[in-house]
Amino acid sequence: MTSRPLAPEIRKRLQEGAVIPALPLALDAAGKFDERRQRALCRYYLDAGAGGLAVGVHTTQFAIRDPQIALLRPVLAVAAEEVRRAGKEQMFIKVAGVCGPTEQAVQEAQLAAELGYDLVLLSMGGLDAYTEEELLERARLVGEIMPIFGFYLQPSVGGRILSYRFWEQFVQIPQVQAVKIAPFDRYLTLDVVRAVCFSGRAEDLALYTGNDDNIVVDLLTTYEFKVGGETVRKRIVGGLLGHWAVWTKRAVELLERVKEERERGTVSGELLTLAAQITEANAAIFDAANRFAGCIPGIHEVLRRQGLLETTLCLDPQEVLSPGQGEEIDRIYQQYPHLTDDDFVRANLARWLS
Repeated sequence: MTSRPLAPEIRKRLQEGAVIPALPLALDAAGKFDERRQRALCRYYLDAGAGGLAVGVHTTQFAIRDPQIALLRPVLAVAAEEVRRAGKEQMFIKVAGVCGPTEQAVQEAQLAAELGYDLVLLSMGGLDAYTEEELLERARLVGEIMPIFGFYLQPSVGGRILSYRFWEQFVQIPQVQAVKIAPFDRYLTLDVVRAVCFSGRAEDLALYTGNDDNIVVDLLTTYEFKVGGETVRKRIVGGLLGHWAVWTKRAVELLERVKEERERGTVSGELLTLAAQITEANAAIFDAANRFAGCIPGIHEVLRRQGLLETTLCLDPQEVLSPGQGEEIDRIYQQYPHLTDDDFVRANLARWLS
């Protein structure tokens, strides 16, 4: 059995580079699934110009899979339905998060295929008992069902450090179409890029940043390696990011600006200044000071202030804003108002909620 190929337009969009926000989970004040606001969030990302959406991933909260919560299918279905309603199914990259042991990952890939998703984002988190060879076999089995978006998740939120040899073999799996590089570590990021450049598949594989602490510099960098006497150059073309779940309109504008500067072969000092400002904003939203403990509530807080979410509640009641995190987000709003898209949200919120 082989997974279906990516549709040509989806593959083209993936290769060109897109803004792919990670979808947060909408809960009401009672902690119940808020379908109205979940749909509003999807409409926000579609209208903001995002090129795709990642659903059922870390930002959506892995606990949606718990049998007593059982929200994986409903949330995946809502997002897919909103893409269809918008008439963008042929050009919008739908990514479904897949995690857990091999049997679970295969079942989740089957669900993603059933609901019309284009790729699965395959997390290796929470599988410390697996050897790297077992992780590779798991990926091959998932690849028999769906095209794969690889995922290097940072250890602070459940990922693990993987060897260069692992990535060498992983990117040789034919169903792997892209890799989200998110170890929040320059050395580990280079491992993935180098493995791709030496794989013989450098032109086939799209690289996306998930390094929310280094978004703009990742996008601006051209990597070069000598491979068999030839120079292979590779860029990270887009982002699949929790950080881009907020202020998404600005993220779309940012990626277009980066593409323009890359095309010209210049990098402006102004863009590098903006890079540092975005990293500082991410530190507040993701709660870097507390090893990312308030990462998801921080995303929720920005969306709550805009009116897109009713509350910052997470499925785990202990997952809340860290002390002082709200004040840090206040400071970012005051210091860098140009990073926000509050005016865009305000103008469209009533329609998205209707």
